[in-house]
Amino acid sequence: MSERAFTYKQVIAVRTDLGMSRGKIAVQVAHGSVSSAEQVRKLKQDIWKAWLREGQKKVAVKVGSEEELLALKQKAASHGLLHALIRDAGMTELPPGTITVLGIGPAKAETMDEVTGELKLL
Repeated sequence: MSERAFTYKQVIAVRTDLGMSRGKIAVQVAHGSVSSAEQVRKLKQDIWKAWLREGQKKVAVKVGSEEELLALKQKAASHGLLHALIRDAGMTELPPGTITVLGIGPAKAETMDEVTGELKLL
């Protein structure tokens, strides 16, 4: 079976320093994915539609701190990538306003790799 090539993908970076449970991580990743995709749907609908058509590839990666996540946000912005920074509401495991994940894209895979390619998979 050959690996399918995707033109577009979305990356969700997760802070691993917070000690979130697996369920909490899953929900935060979902928030990052939906919020970032909505940005792209509103502002770059052609990319959003193409990403939907080819299967909505998503990759979850890890970062070790808030500082690393914020630096990634700046790098994404400098490459023209739409993104969404997620702050927790504070209803369960974390204090209100804790920055948990960054959703980036969807966007062209090559551009995404320039920004996130060095990060380890979650």
